Amino acid sequence: MTVILVIGATGSVGRHVVSALAEGGYGVRALVRDPGRVPLPEGVEAVRGDLSAPETLAAALRGVDRVYLMWPGLPVEPRVVELIAAHAERVVYLSADVADLADDEPAVIFHQEIERLIRKSGVRWTFVRAIDFAGNTLGWADQVRQGVVRWPYGRARRSLVHESDIADVAVRALTEDGHDGARHVVTGPESIAHAELVRLIGEELDIELRWEELAPAAAREQLTAAWGDAAFVDSRLRAWESFTHQPERVTDTVERVLGRPARTFRSWVRDHAEDFR
Repeated sequence: MTVILVIGATGSVGRHVVSALAEGGYGVRALVRDPGRVPLPEGVEAVRGDLSAPETLAAALRGVDRVYLMWPGLPVEPRVVELIAAHAERVVYLSADVADLADDEPAVIFHQEIERLIRKSGVRWTFVRAIDFAGNTLGWADQVRQGVVRWPYGRARRSLVHESDIADVAVRALTEDGHDGARHVVTGPESIAHAELVRLIGEELDIELRWEELAPAAAREQLTAAWGDAAFVDSRLRAWESFTHQPERVTDTVERVLGRPARTFRSWVRDHAEDFR
């Protein structure tokens, strides 16, 4: 039986990866910090490990054929990639929509650095480069409950992707041939403006919900206080401003890989309606 280690098994994508692999009859190991506290599907083996302590991965990787890797924004540990390459034949890495880097080119974001380590490791690889998750709109949940969402750049058109679609693409790359060296950019099926996303949430929840434009300067102050990273906030604001002129791109990756259309944002809201209530 093929054994697949899922690193990031409790994340918004990883939990779907675990479930789909288990339903498909694969041997699944879930890397978690505390195996006794994590509910997992029947038949899934929970193994203790921590990406920030690479030495804890050796036992989890023993006998593993393939690895799903999600990196949670921790400092990059090259030893993790070395261990994966030493044990597994294939790795599927959940990345972002980033450009490839040359060997001597500095990384702009950690995803690029990890991708480069994987490319140089000798292991067979696939990168699932996901656009922003639809689940990020849950950051509006408190405002939704109050009936008004205050956010900048209401005209910014986004192609937010359902996390289940990301997982389904990753599972195909883990279990099928033909994905070696692929860089699968996964998006939603259309670009939708921020203000329209809010309208759709209100429709699906059957509530009165208004959009209120927030000035970029006010958004910068609020988001920096909430997220604690001024540089990241500035990068997001620049991106959202750019999407008012050029919509976030839409790819056919989901349909091409899975043979069906990508799930819509409306369908994502239906799946997560209770999270907004």
